[in-house]
Amino acid sequence: MIFKNNKLALLALITGLTACSEAPLNDESKKGTEATVSLSSKPDFRAFTDVNQKKAAFFDFLRPAVEHENKRIEKERQFLLGIKSKFEAGNTIGSEELAYAAKLGKTYQAELKGDSVTSEWLESILNRVDVLPEELVLSQAANESGWGTSRFAVEGNNYFGQWCYRKGCGLVPASRTDGATHEVAVFDSVYLSVQAYFMNVNRNRAYADLREIRAAQRKMGAVIEGTKLAEGLSRYSERGHAYVDEIQSMIRHNNKYWRQG
Repeated sequence: MIFKNNKLALLALITGLTACSEAPLNDESKKGTEATVSLSSKPDFRAFTDVNQKKAAFFDFLRPAVEHENKRIEKERQFLLGIKSKFEAGNTIGSEELAYAAKLGKTYQAELKGDSVTSEWLESILNRVDVLPEELVLSQAANESGWGTSRFAVEGNNYFGQWCYRKGCGLVPASRTDGATHEVAVFDSVYLSVQAYFMNVNRNRAYADLREIRAAQRKMGAVIEGTKLAEGLSRYSERGHAYVDEIQSMIRHNNKYWRQG
């Protein structure tokens, strides 16, 4: 998938493989993003000779985009929790609030049925509109992009191995199987790559297990923890549980780089 003329798009993963799905995000998500993580500031990660310096530079480069996405999602989540409180208290939900709730439902592929919220819908949407811990996101980015050195990261700002299926939508993999039509998505910036990853994980049925694990952590009042959520990523890679083990190992091994709290 390629983003041109500053259009935003969302990626969805179908049966464990990343596919195209174009649905605009709200305008609020666009504010300040390109200034925060500009294309011109991208380091040449292939030039690093010190492993620790390379890791620190890689995480510092992607972290602002991860923080921005989590702040956007947390704002949406707080709005939905406010709607939930009103609903449970039997208070009237205003028309503007209802309209925004419907907009979020459409964005997260949990559409509101009818013209009022229900307890089932609230549970469904709150299952999707939630943060992802930086250690999980950054570890997957490092794994999928070879610490920012892969062709797809360098040429296409694709740090998560996301695919698209329209001819010319991205970069053709050199090792693509004969008869295959997928390409590796190209993004205008690192921010858009991170944004697409978040929406992919938060919306697609392939990662329902991850969202259930996160929801269980919420109910217990526990910290949303990356190694636990990684257990829901077995369909992200053809390697299945071996991939999950690798991501969990990366999270633990790079613990000193994660911001606490």
